[in-house]
Amino acid sequence: MSNHSSLAKAKPNKAFLILLLVIFIGMAVVLLPNLNEGLAHEMTALETHQVDMTQADDEFHTIYETLKYNRSIHILAMLLAGFGFLMVTVRKHGFTSVTATFLMVSLAIPLYMLIKTFIGEEFNILSVDALLFAEFAAASLLIAIGAPLGRLKMDQYLLMGILFLPIYVFNEWLLLESGYFHGFLDTGGSIAIHAFGAYFGLGVVANTLSKFQNDPTCESDDTSSRFSLLGSMILWLFWPSFTSAIVAPDRVMLTAMNTIFALCGATLATYVFSKLIRGKIDVEDIANAALAGGVAIGSTCDVTTPGYALLIGLAAGALSVIGYAIIAPKLQKLIKGTDTCGIHNLHGMPGLLGGLVAIFITGNTAIQLGAIVTTIVVAFVGGKITGSIISVMGKKLVPYSDEDEFLMGH
Repeated sequence: MSNHSSLAKAKPNKAFLILLLVIFIGMAVVLLPNLNEGLAHEMTALETHQVDMTQADDEFHTIYETLKYNRSIHILAMLLAGFGFLMVTVRKHGFTSVTATFLMVSLAIPLYMLIKTFIGEEFNILSVDALLFAEFAAASLLIAIGAPLGRLKMDQYLLMGILFLPIYVFNEWLLLESGYFHGFLDTGGSIAIHAFGAYFGLGVVANTLSKFQNDPTCESDDTSSRFSLLGSMILWLFWPSFTSAIVAPDRVMLTAMNTIFALCGATLATYVFSKLIRGKIDVEDIANAALAGGVAIGSTCDVTTPGYALLIGLAAGALSVIGYAIIAPKLQKLIKGTDTCGIHNLHGMPGLLGGLVAIFITGNTAIQLGAIVTTIVVAFVGGKITGSIISVMGKKLVPYSDEDEFLMGH
């Protein structure tokens, strides 16, 4: 009994944790091009040897398309296995989480392509790029359903997906094609994919807290947490393919390296800040905040360098842990709704961080901020309208449980 008591009272060595953080930041600084001659030379060589795809022959183009197809399959692994297992964190809701993931991906990809073929623009549905952009839309939808996860009937997830896609396509058009935000930098979707999905989901759950006051609460156990960690590792593993999916061929390796460094930074910061704030490591932090670097690096993934990427990852990991540990309860009171998976902490705030960091690269403060604000408004208002519509279908009988919709014991 005394051993357990001493373990419970054990406090983290804050001095050591802060020293670790200083060391991690030092590693990033040493990797900055102005301090690292080798990296500076490589970046200069990259800038002067860019590949012009318009001059590429058919054989090279075919190889390039095949490589992009391989990355599209990696992204599917993220969508199905990564997101699916990550959302199994809700105990007794695993069947619903995985099935909803299957359904959202199966709905989003064809519906995105269908919408794009009817909005009066050139859209090659048989291209790898079309598949990749459809997968991005599916990723954003999966982020969005993380907010109300466990509190919707399966039919409501499907209706939410049907309503989400047109609004997502509209925001994508505003940011990338309308010309209103020319010069907006968001290569890997920190804003267009992650932040949009997060604030759409928050809009869906806004002002719904009172509906679930006397219902069972969201819980995790050892088994559900292990599945969540597995999903997190799958997402971590394939994230470089996500960010490098549509970049120029000469930028693929730089993008992948930046993404890996950002993920490393977020993981290291998650450990330090989880222990500093909570006293012990929280599984929720490791499974989620460790991925925040991948979210934040998205906007600048193909134009920054590994040292800066590591710094961005460290900042994103710290911000995400602070979100889960401190900001989440305040946000719940503000919007009067519960964010089940903490999508604001993993995708919302780190996504905004990535979009804001891009200002230092583009110098287009007004354009970058305008696109960010537009995305937040379109997403939240669209989510609020969607939440009002799907609420007409009633309420899930047993929140955070499979038993009201699945044949149990099979």
